[in-house]
Amino acid sequence: MGRRTCAIALTLAACGTHDQPSDSERPPVVSDSSSGGLANGTTGGAGQPETGEAGTTGNTDTTGSTGVMFLVPVDTESATHECDIFAQDCLPGEKCMPWANDGSNSWNATRCSPVADNPGQPGDECTVEGSGVSGIDDCVLASMCWDVDPETNVGTCVAMCAGDEANPICEDPDTSCAIANEGVLVLCLPNCDPLLQACPDGQACYPIQQAWTCAPDASGEGGVYGDPCEFINVCDPGLICLGAAAVPPGEACEGAVGCCTEVCDLDDPAGDAQCSGQAGGQTCQPWYDPMSVPPGYEDVGACAMPA
Repeated sequence: MGRRTCAIALTLAACGTHDQPSDSERPPVVSDSSSGGLANGTTGGAGQPETGEAGTTGNTDTTGSTGVMFLVPVDTESATHECDIFAQDCLPGEKCMPWANDGSNSWNATRCSPVADNPGQPGDECTVEGSGVSGIDDCVLASMCWDVDPETNVGTCVAMCAGDEANPICEDPDTSCAIANEGVLVLCLPNCDPLLQACPDGQACYPIQQAWTCAPDASGEGGVYGDPCEFINVCDPGLICLGAAAVPPGEACEGAVGCCTEVCDLDDPAGDAQCSGQAGGQTCQPWYDPMSVPPGYEDVGACAMPA
């Protein structure tokens, strides 16, 4: 408990080995601004939150009182790049790191920071100086301390993506490159199966463009079916944040940017009964186009309203 979690916002894009369908083929992940459009193509995608409204989403806040850190929506901030995260173009003995240059809880800039003596490798326990967004830690070059506990400043070293923004690379084939905040944050995060939810404790399997990825669960006391959401990881494990039109009218989140709804198993005999909104017309719909579904994901669906 007390783990600082990072609510992954509308800025997040990713690359990986699992291809997502086109915009017209699946419900939109609200937090994935580059993939808009509903599966049925009739009601349109959800918009982005206005500046300063991140704390109104679900049951999270941005004040630091709960330890939740939000990434800034892409249209509300201009990132300051003092160095290139991908190129790691700092002087010898330094590394390019994301940090918050305005004292907030959101990474909004890059800077050159010293590489620690005997730095930790990806997967090692690590410590940050000041806070999880200080940009100073004891991880090796091209990695950063992630999922930091605000009480102890301890987290885990995670590799940054190599390559460039157009062609990001993760050496570990079991991870995908998650890119956030206009390229300020680029991390190789674990792929996962949303039907198994086999992520580490405190994390859940969320859709991030081309991949389902383990990320910290920032749902807090909320995140159940029908709760409002604007971020990828503010729904409970087994639920995802889709455009509000994915749930029946009259739910508590009506009028919000998005709503938490269930991932469902297309092969489950229960069928549409897996969906809490079944009585209102929700059905279990394929997440992928049958012609382009990646191996092992043939049975992944999402509960949404039909056309």
